[in-house]
Amino acid sequence: MGYYKRIRDLREDSDMTQQQVADYLKMKQPQYNRYEKGYRDIPSDVLIALADLYNTSTDYILERTDIK
Repeated sequence: MGYYKRIRDLREDSDMTQQQVADYLKMKQPQYNRYEKGYRDIPSDVLIALADLYNTSTDYILERTDIK
């Protein structure tokens, strides 16, 4: 799964730092970093929160569609 590239690109396109996203998700930055690097699978609640943050669909993040 290449979702980690999508969440990094979405964050960078939104001019946000990993720390800002981690704060939004109420987690520590190193934990969020593991999701962005693809070291850990992303839990569904985090996936949904990221989709809400970036105003996109979970399917876009999971690369099931290219339509934001």
